[in-house]
Order: sequence, then structure tokens, then C-alpha cells
Amino acid sequence: MKKSTEIPEIAELDFTPLPKVDAADEKMRPSQSYWQDAMRRFVKNKRAMAAAFSLILMLCICLLGPFIWTVDPNQQQLNEALQAPSWSFQGRAAKIIADPDSSDSQTFIPQAGELNSAVSGLETRGLASTVQIHLSWQAPPCAHAFQIYRNELVPLDRQTLGVPLARVKGTEYRDALKLELIDYYYSVVAIDQNGEESPLYSTLQVNVEQAFSLSDAKRLGYDVKVGDTVTLNAHPLGTDSLGRDLLARIMKGGQVSLYIGIIAPLIYIFLGILIGGISGYLGGKADGLIMRFTDFVIALPFLLFMILFKVAAGNSSENSINIILISLIILSWPGSARLIRGQVLQLREEPYIQASRLLGGSPLYIIFRHLLPNTLGVILVSLSFAIPSCIFTEAFLSFIGMGVVLPDTSWGSMCNEGVKLMITYPYLLIVPSVFISITVLAFNILGDGLRDALDAKMRSRE
Repeated sequence: MKKSTEIPEIAELDFTPLPKVDAADEKMRPSQSYWQDAMRRFVKNKRAMAAAFSLILMLCICLLGPFIWTVDPNQQQLNEALQAPSWSFQGRAAKIIADPDSSDSQTFIPQAGELNSAVSGLETRGLASTVQIHLSWQAPPCAHAFQIYRNELVPLDRQTLGVPLARVKGTEYRDALKLELIDYYYSVVAIDQNGEESPLYSTLQVNVEQAFSLSDAKRLGYDVKVGDTVTLNAHPLGTDSLGRDLLARIMKGGQVSLYIGIIAPLIYIFLGILIGGISGYLGGKADGLIMRFTDFVIALPFLLFMILFKVAAGNSSENSINIILISLIILSWPGSARLIRGQVLQLREEPYIQASRLLGGSPLYIIFRHLLPNTLGVILVSLSFAIPSCIFTEAFLSFIGMGVVLPDTSWGSMCNEGVKLMITYPYLLIVPSVFISITVLAFNILGDGLRDALDAKMRSRE
């Protein structure tokens, strides 16, 4: 076929500009790298951002909080035991009083006969305080002993005298059983020669003042004398059964829980990356041997071996935290190893991997330069889900008494202490449980956000 050499005719219209038309602006997405696009989508996810801020706040409370709230988490103040949350950061003023008097109470000589009158002269001796309330009374004729009752409400009849505190044979009684800054109603009932309580009783209303014994003040470092006034530490979240500040213990326990919950996944996922990456790249017999060993570790009963590690290492406080950490690392790496191996098996057949191999790239170079960076998204998502799992595992072990040992504490061990008094003092269980729940939930939501942000398929749908 002969090629045409004719020049096409050019008209003047060919050089005329096209008329302008109103066209809608087309939205163009700027060119971004994979990680820039992932960050953009993560920031747009409000739930993930809220979870991230919650975790930052939780870390600040646990790590920076002790520098602001300088109360010793192990300091015991028995006269401050089981204080309910006050939500106040202002300490209370307490009067220094002499140490509680424990001398023998006055006695009387019982007489035989019918008991037909109530006790008289019921009164308090000294200052009625949170340290001690000293009651005394006059014995009626034919009384052989006395039953002491205490109530926080006004007794209406003989059946509503309150909690029976003690049965005494003297005419005095010293009450030091968890005294709070409220009014108490003490009732004294005489007991006849047959051991029967009289239907008659005497009741006294007692107003309690905040006080501190001199010996306790000296033990805590106060340079005071009887009659002085000191300001006690505030307890916004209350105190436990030994008078320890719950807010300080939450911070201390959070450090232990987050230490185990973050360090253990970082180490065992790193082990999983190494083992899974090498296994997936080498393939063949090496892959088979490594995977069979991985299956063996997965088949081990996790909780049973955790308890065995704990028993073998001893139940001392020095190594309780490290034992949990090491046990989690030894028993938890197979999951991440299998995950990384699957990713590497998929990636090693990609053309750019084959090209790198043909150009002389060593196996370690290909693994660390090409394979592992392309599995980083999966690793981050796996890490975000592993952290709450470890926190929950530590809390569970501490809850059943196989975790952190006193005087160290964690959120799980605080739940273990709180569950014993959950009926009368529910805040002892609720407070650490709330911190565990918020942390675990925040990490799970953060993991979901990372998974959505790093998923390349999500980008194609936008």
C-alpha cells in the first residue's frame, strides 16, 4: 500500500479558541503515599481519635499523676479505712488526741432478782472522734451484763436498735469500729441473771469529730502534740480496708498493668515477626518444622502453664511482675508468627520480590527490606489488639490470686480486694473495673480504627 504524502488542508477555523463553558469543578484527591493516606483516614475516624485521646489521658494519669498526687499508695491509715469517694481534693482538718485509752472498764457487783429498769447515765467520756468513742453508764439493779447496739438512724423501737457491737460485763465500752463523720445512736440493754435481754433500753446520740491519734500522727511524720490540728490527705476515690488512698493505688496499679500490657506484646510480636518471617520466606522443611513447633506451643494450655510458671518461680513480690511478663512472651508469640508467615507466603511470590532475588538480594535483605515493611499494617493492628488482651490476662490472673503480689498492686489485684467487700463498699470493685474497661475498650476501638485506616480496600471504596 502506497503511503500518502499529501498535506491536509488547514483552515482558519482550526486556530480559533474553543468557547468557554461552565463545567463543574472536579474533585481530585491529592497524590499521597500509603502512610499519608492511612493517617488521613485515621484522623477522620472520630471513634478512633477519641480512643487515642482516652489512652493518652490514661497514660498521663498513670505516669505523670504520681508527680502531682504525691500520696504514698502503700501508706496505711486505719482510722481512714473504707472512706467513700468524696470527689474533693481538699484535705480534712483533724484534731490530735491522746492515744486511745485501753484501761479496764469499771465493774460492778451483780445482784440476783428481777430486772425491771433500764440503764441510766449513758454518756460519752472525752472527745467522741473517728478514733474512738468511749461510753459509760450506770448499771440498774439486778443487771448482770449489757448488750451494746449502734445505729446510724434513730431507733424507733426495741427491734430497730441497730447492729449489736458487743456484750460486756462492765459499765464502759470503747467503740473503734470504722467510725465516720456522722451521728451514731448507741443503745445499751441490760441483761438479767438468765442471760435474757431486758425490753427496756437507753439510747444516746453521739456526734463524731474528725481526730487523729498522737501515735499515728508521729508514725506518719507529723511533728505535733495533743490539741494541735493537722490536715489529712484528701481521698477523691476513697480508701480501701487498710486506709490506703485509692487514687494513688489506681495510678500505681495502672503503671503495672500498662507495663505488662504494653511490654509483653511488643516483645512477643517481635519474636513472632522474626520466626514467622523466616519460616514463610524459607518454606519447605524449615517452614514445616517451625510451624509444628508453633502448633505445639499453641496447644499448651495457657492458663495452666501460667499458673505453673508462677508456682515454679515462687509467690514473692520481687518477681511476680516479671514472671507474668515472661510467661506471656513465651506462650503468646505463636499467634503473631503464624499471621506474619501467612503474609510473607503471599508476598514472596510478588514480581518485585522475584526481581530483587534475581538481582542478588540476600534472604535477610529481602525479608527486612521488602517483606516485613509490607506487613507493617498487619503488625500494628495485631499489636493494638494484643495489648488489651494482655491487660485483661494480667487482671484475670491477679483477680484469681495468681498475679501481682502485695505490696505491689495492679488493677486486677485491686478488683480482687474489692470483690470481698463489693456488697457494702462497691466502689472498691467499681473504680479499678472502670479503668480496666476504659483501657481495654479504647485499645479495641483504636485497633479497629487502625485496621480501617491501613486497609487498602477501604481506599478504593472512597
